[in-house]
Amino acid sequence: MRVGFIGLGVMGRPMALNLARAGTPLVVWNRTPARCAPLRDAGAEVAGSAEEVFERAGTVLLMLADETAVDTVLGRGTPDFAARVAGRAVVYMGTTSPEYSAALEDAVREAGGAYVEAPVSGSRVPAEQGQLVAMLAGDPSAAAAVRPLLAPMCREAFDCGAVPGALLMKLSVNLFLITQVTGLTEAFHFADRHGLDRRRFLEVLDAGPMASAVSRMKAPKLLARDFAVQAAATDVLKNNRLIAQAARRAGLASPLLDVCHALFDETVAGGHGGEDMVAVLRALETRTDGTPAG
Repeated sequence: MRVGFIGLGVMGRPMALNLARAGTPLVVWNRTPARCAPLRDAGAEVAGSAEEVFERAGTVLLMLADETAVDTVLGRGTPDFAARVAGRAVVYMGTTSPEYSAALEDAVREAGGAYVEAPVSGSRVPAEQGQLVAMLAGDPSAAAAVRPLLAPMCREAFDCGAVPGALLMKLSVNLFLITQVTGLTEAFHFADRHGLDRRRFLEVLDAGPMASAVSRMKAPKLLARDFAVQAAATDVLKNNRLIAQAARRAGLASPLLDVCHALFDETVAGGHGGEDMVAVLRALETRTDGTPAG
């Protein structure tokens, strides 16, 4: 039985390409047809619609931007929903609110399908390298059946229990990522505006105990003012909002997250939502002097 993949964006396309190159019998669809061309070249079949993917695949992986996109692709709220999901495994690999995911699992089960959460940690480069980290939640048998499909895309996959355990785990990981990258960017801005050699600052950082895979990926981008997207500021803001909502519902304090939320909101409002998350530097520069550096 073929595997379906819907959503070929910044993350989805390299993920699907790794599946196709591993020999997975893949059928794909994307709202923008041109994004399917590399998949066709890699041996995947390109469907003419999302409905066709469900007709031809027993398991369908979704890497979609938000809840509205998921509902649209599934035909949720219409008679098409049951026909699409019955007898199939729906695997959501993006990020939504935990409440939405739990309700979607109930709806898929009621319609006769299986639902698995499989969000991933990592950005475009790890996606291209097949080095993402997956978190799995759902019915144990359904999750076990999905696990082998993740191997070409992910270096590890962790069992997170019942839905929405995987999404809560993803939000926890993203809270650390957002605060870490924002802290790195602010430290870079601090060193820069004190007239320090920016390259030397990053060399010192890289030699010390604070160095990480994240700092080694983002530091060169800061040095070069390279805002080409790996993880878009708009997506970071979306994740920030989801984490903040989950924190509020649980009555949790999240002071660092709240500061990052404001900074990424300013970054996106300044027209930089399509740039990499290190574009939060622009918001810091604007706060400092009102005019972003060139």
